[in-house]
Amino acid sequence: MDLLLIIILVAIFIETTVIAVKLFKNGNSRISSNARRKVFVDTSTLMDGRILSVAKAGFLGDDVLVPRSVIRELQLLADGSDTDKRARARFGLDIVNELERTELSHVEIYADSLERTKVDERLIELAKEYHGIILTNDFNLMKVAATEKVDAININDLAQGLRSEYLPGDKLQVKIISVGSNPHQGVAYLPDGTMVVVDNAERFAGKNQQIEIEFVRYLQTSAGKMMFAKIAERPSKQTKTTRKKLGNKRKVQKKH
Repeated sequence: MDLLLIIILVAIFIETTVIAVKLFKNGNSRISSNARRKVFVDTSTLMDGRILSVAKAGFLGDDVLVPRSVIRELQLLADGSDTDKRARARFGLDIVNELERTELSHVEIYADSLERTKVDERLIELAKEYHGIILTNDFNLMKVAATEKVDAININDLAQGLRSEYLPGDKLQVKIISVGSNPHQGVAYLPDGTMVVVDNAERFAGKNQQIEIEFVRYLQTSAGKMMFAKIAERPSKQTKTTRKKLGNKRKVQKKH
């Protein structure tokens, strides 16, 4: 009887141990999958400055690390003789100070060594060591990072992805749905729901008629985006005919 009891207790102990190990492994896998990435920022990103707007909007959810070697490079450029680089480097240092005060993002200065290793090489070393990524606007650094199997992201790619599909000067066929808030304005909508205010288009409102417009201005606010346009200028048939007659008269005059 005692032997049977011992066997049962051993079996229970083994089973509970296996369950505990499984729970521990699952817990660790959850922690690793939810771990914040380490993003190492380079000099070009800080001199560009748009990272500050991204951080203030709360879109930097990772650990953003500005290596001390990067700040050192900014300092050297700020003390240099090149006027343009000096101004941009000083702007980059201001961006670092503003980033540290940003509440919605975790930004800190990473105290790496200030040895003679080039900054770009140092960033790749840090990204490899911590399984992180590099945030850069430097096309060549992105290429080098790719050869080293290091992930790199670019603010320019983000800006391109958020760019409006239509830019000033582009033309499009639309229907004027309603009258605008200001006199003589008409309102149309793009396929994605963006409102377009068209000057001198009030007369087309509600007529279910396609007209060609030319985009003039793009406005982006926290409430959404809005575009402004005008009716596209097209020479009438009469204007084309008149121009053709004038051209023929000039040719006749030249022959005489």
